[in-house]
Amino acid sequence: MQQTWHDLLFAHWPLPSDALRSLVPPQLPLDTYNGQRWVGIVPFWMSGVRPRGIPAIPGLSQFPELNVRTYVTLGGKPGVYFFSLDAASHLAVWGARSFFHLPYFYADMRVEFTGDEVAYRSARRRSDAELHARYAPQSPTRFGAPGTLEHWLTERYCLYTVHRDNIYRCEIHHAPWPLQDGSAQISINTTAAAAGIQLPDTPPLLHFSKRQEVLIWPLLPS
Repeated sequence: MQQTWHDLLFAHWPLPSDALRSLVPPQLPLDTYNGQRWVGIVPFWMSGVRPRGIPAIPGLSQFPELNVRTYVTLGGKPGVYFFSLDAASHLAVWGARSFFHLPYFYADMRVEFTGDEVAYRSARRRSDAELHARYAPQSPTRFGAPGTLEHWLTERYCLYTVHRDNIYRCEIHHAPWPLQDGSAQISINTTAAAAGIQLPDTPPLLHFSKRQEVLIWPLLPS
């Protein structure tokens, strides 16, 4: 698949080292950074979503997406594990569930812009999982330095999923993330709670990224 990701907010919360283990398949070793595990909530929108080499289809290739995720490593290769992925596309939800075994859900979603500020709303159908947020970049663009927390959180080039007790990996190729510090006003956030995760009552670590061109390879046994 080929797609472009736009106006991403990386909102991350640290959790104790013993958190999340019961929520992630036991086949996947959880990552820690300085003894802490991290949960990320990542709203953005996508364009040009299509099989590689196929033209984008108007009305089907652009829609918002919202991820709730944590971080794992298998065989020395760091990756992402998703608790949920909301999308405003029935086709994307069906395709990702059918061919990638990912926990996608259809949601009513809206993204609006005022200058650099993004107003983002998502409400999952038949669920209490919602996000209402306003966010914006707050610094010049930079690239995360190896060894830093922002590099550890963002520079991961595969996802893992488990289906019928089998581990699968999907390679994701893109350039290093162009990051900016972010600011956010989050008025409603029940997306992590819908996955059984209790976020700490502390402000999240925020990063913003304007645009990323992405190639997604087929899902393969790991």
